[in-house]
Amino acid sequence: MGVRAKRYRIAKHSVDPAGSRAQRGGRKPHWSEYSDAELLQVRMCDLKLSIEGTALEGRIERLYQELAARGIAFRPHFWISDEWFSPDGVPGVAVPFYLAHPRLARLERRQVLDVEGGTEEWCMRILRHETGHAVDTAYGLHRRQAWREVFGRFSEPYPEYYRPRPYSRSYVVHLDAWYAQSHPAEDFAETFAVWLKPRSGWRNQYRGWPALKKLEYVDRLLNEVCQQKPSNTCRQRVAPLREMTKTLGEHYLEKRGRYGLDRPNAHDRDLRRIFSDAPEHAHHPSAAALLRKMRPELRRLVAHWTGEYQYTIDQVLIEMIDRCRQLRLRAHRIDDTVRRDMLVMLTVQTMNYLHAGNHRLAL
Repeated sequence: MGVRAKRYRIAKHSVDPAGSRAQRGGRKPHWSEYSDAELLQVRMCDLKLSIEGTALEGRIERLYQELAARGIAFRPHFWISDEWFSPDGVPGVAVPFYLAHPRLARLERRQVLDVEGGTEEWCMRILRHETGHAVDTAYGLHRRQAWREVFGRFSEPYPEYYRPRPYSRSYVVHLDAWYAQSHPAEDFAETFAVWLKPRSGWRNQYRGWPALKKLEYVDRLLNEVCQQKPSNTCRQRVAPLREMTKTLGEHYLEKRGRYGLDRPNAHDRDLRRIFSDAPEHAHHPSAAALLRKMRPELRRLVAHWTGEYQYTIDQVLIEMIDRCRQLRLRAHRIDDTVRRDMLVMLTVQTMNYLHAGNHRLAL
């Protein structure tokens, strides 16, 4: 299956979303009080966000404690940007702006149906992964011959698409979409993340897997370099939010475009297998209404198992719902059967999309 690369990177004049409307007591509202429509007009640099005092600050401190517990002296620096990433040549990590304020997290969810790293567990998974990149950069680990023998060539070009093997035991499983299989650098970062997590029990979990040799190599390697001074101490902040003059509306227009999908023109054959337009079933509930009810559960489950964005899956579901309405299809079987068959159908459609090479490389 093909999984598409996503590497993150319109300027307009500043707009006062509140306009000239009267403010109670003469106070101009903070952007956190704006409606979604107003907030989308705000330039990203005008959000003036900081990690200090947010949940992110506590999670980064937790990460530092995990590094200390492993005896690693290095501490990556963090800054706010538009997405998660660790830049080449910079031993630091950019975190997405929407994690710095609950109002922005709500906007993110409404715009793309999910908040990547929105829970503490999910956030820590990504922080450990990105810290793996930062540690590699700080110590130049990928330049070692042994590193290349274990993980492959770091200089290998990042693929626009990758084709993971879900049942391979040569890679750890940490982030969704079998991400370790996308590139040697991601293989190392995922292996590092599993190794770093406290009480992960990786020796038992990966016993008998070829991936265990990678974990054991990382264990030896980090124990060797952990107290050394990093060779790269650059503190640059790449693409910081304070320099981004595009509006939130422009940001989400671009982001939803990256999640876009060239969908099949019709799903008629599969839908007719699950639902019916026979006259004798005219008294049954409409298929469109039933799918609207099941929609949140279906997109969440399929996203979990495929690693695809909920937004992308939702676009397929919307198309199916519209087509059910046009065909006047009826749900003539019990809900559990329909749910099972729709999960299979939607997963197949998503996997066909991945096979076509149109999925993303996540971090």
